[in-house]
Amino acid sequence: MSAPTCIFSFLLLLQLLFASLTSAADGSWQLLQKSIGISAMHMQLLRNDRVVMFDRTDFGPSNLSLPKGKCRNDPTDTALQVDCTAHSVEYDVFANKFRALTVQTDVWCSSGSIMADGNLVQTGGFNDGERRVRVFSPCRTCDWNEIPNGLAAKRWYATNHLLPDGRQIIIGGRGQFNYEFVPKNLVANKINLPFLSETNDRGVENNLYPFVFLNVDGNIFIFANNRAILFDYVNSKVVRTYPTIPGGEPRSYPSTGSAVLLPLKNLKAAAIEAEVLVCGGAPKGAYLNSLKGVFMKALDTCARITITDPNPQWVMETMPLARVMGDMILLPNGNVLLINGAGSGSAGWEQGRDPVLTPVLYRPDNDIGSRFETQNPTTIPRMYHSTAALLRDGRVLVGGSNPHAFYNFTGVLFPTELSLESFSPAYLDAKFDDLRPAIIAPKSMSGIRYRKKYTIQVVIPGKVDENSISVTMFAPTFNTHSFSMNQRLLVLGNDKVTALGNSTYNVEATTPRSGNLAPSGFYLLFVVHQDIPSQGIWVRLW
Repeated sequence: MSAPTCIFSFLLLLQLLFASLTSAADGSWQLLQKSIGISAMHMQLLRNDRVVMFDRTDFGPSNLSLPKGKCRNDPTDTALQVDCTAHSVEYDVFANKFRALTVQTDVWCSSGSIMADGNLVQTGGFNDGERRVRVFSPCRTCDWNEIPNGLAAKRWYATNHLLPDGRQIIIGGRGQFNYEFVPKNLVANKINLPFLSETNDRGVENNLYPFVFLNVDGNIFIFANNRAILFDYVNSKVVRTYPTIPGGEPRSYPSTGSAVLLPLKNLKAAAIEAEVLVCGGAPKGAYLNSLKGVFMKALDTCARITITDPNPQWVMETMPLARVMGDMILLPNGNVLLINGAGSGSAGWEQGRDPVLTPVLYRPDNDIGSRFETQNPTTIPRMYHSTAALLRDGRVLVGGSNPHAFYNFTGVLFPTELSLESFSPAYLDAKFDDLRPAIIAPKSMSGIRYRKKYTIQVVIPGKVDENSISVTMFAPTFNTHSFSMNQRLLVLGNDKVTALGNSTYNVEATTPRSGNLAPSGFYLLFVVHQDIPSQGIWVRLW
């Protein structure tokens, strides 16, 4: 056994011991695929319960061949000009199978979002991919379609978000202090955004993959480095400048923290609150120090702010575990899962250490000091270029991890990871079966409207607390580099619960009132009873 392997084994033992000593440890792990042939650097759930994943085309050959002798011929590729292996797959969640897909240009460190029609529109990348727009439609035999020069600017490490008008906004990227839209405007499509140059640390950046959320007023919240603005993208105007996070530590790539828009509630109120939570990251100097082989401890703090307040202030909290390159996933019951990442170092090749194997659950409605719960650990390090996504059955799909310039499986601390696994939160435990709703009608809703009341019929075998039944809607996300683009959860509550007998209930709920709360598109709808969610159904909001 090599020295690096011994060191890692010792660290793994310590983490497992730590997890066994925490009284709140919960949840379970399952290995789904030992290898899908590629490392899942980017991940998006589609409306047919398939997940599109991809890494990059300049890795050299992957461990998955393209079908029927198909090859990618790219004279500009920096690793392999003729490549007959796949760098993208489609994973069938319920069949637990995958198939090879073909990307023609380099998708490395790109971005994307699901459009209102359910298609994944994915943008940018590296080298010959930096101005590409790619479209993937959900069907059993579909593959990538690419649009050359679909972008006005080169987009590498940018962030996308779906807007109420049906377009995507694409913000930033390496060397790009501007934004644009897909589909393109008829007018000039590259619009300056000085905030991005103001948050750019010389020689480090710390403002890539900015955290972007659609606010309830239709403006967008943009966080980069250690501060944020509220931005009117229609008039290209900063509406509000938020305070710097206390301590001023950077939270954006490569000091990679993560962020979520916390669940939107009380949707019938005249004024709806919106809160953003930013967790983890790496302190100032961590990136440059990691290049020298010095790995600074990751940040162990979260910062939470109500972005709709007239005088918004960050409130700081301390996590049980320091974490850089972690992912934050909204769960159907409104809790947040912190998963993946490292305990020290920075994002970048070979620049992270001390894998954080233990997920942490964050309960946003609890009082400060009682919001975090450690969960049961995995045995697979998920470092740089790892991903996570919520599935319709309530599990969280986890994949990726490639902290190297190429595929490396031996002789390194953290081998390139081709496996897929799932984390099942405690709400999926069999002991909650009597509380768990099962949606029996409708099986899906292809066309629901804004501000309309709908009825969902469920079966709940055990004793029912009607006041604790709630309907939630989740927008599937494009996940890469510790950020889930377009992620939001809407809590519709319930207008009325009617017992029908035989453990069957009708639950009435009203959809959001506008696209500012929920842009038109596909959502997962869940019924939650006493924090235990049903399996979701797909709905399309018009």
